Amino acid sequence: MTPPLSATDFFAAKLRFETDPADLAADRAAGASPLVIDVRSTEAWSQGHIPGALHIPGPELAMRAGELGADRGRALVVYCWGPGCNGSTRAALTLATLGFAAVRELIGGFEYWAREGFLVESSAGRDRRSPDPLTAPARP
Repeated sequence: MTPPLSATDFFAAKLRFETDPADLAADRAAGASPLVIDVRSTEAWSQGHIPGALHIPGPELAMRAGELGADRGRALVVYCWGPGCNGSTRAALTLATLGFAAVRELIGGFEYWAREGFLVESSAGRDRRSPDPLTAPARP
């Protein structure tokens, strides 16, 4: 019989497989940037995405996984629209099934990346919104 999962084990595992916008931005600023993958539709990508992200719509991910390189231990972060979208969860599962061991999901997705005031890129260029006070403190 498998012993029950403790709260400590659960939350440690959760942190191993998730990241949030502030932590991703800090990792990128420190030069420890994982490959960020946007799994939304082409229309959503055009409206705005995380600068430097690779766009592979979720339904194409398994077929296009070769674009991620041969290193199955490479750090990857996948995102979709926001907390109401499970596209990033599906993408993370797809990548894990394909043998990518260091895949994490961006909790809050693109919505919280933008709402926290991080740089966004779209077909119109780059922009940064003021942080939404409900999601992040204002930055100077």
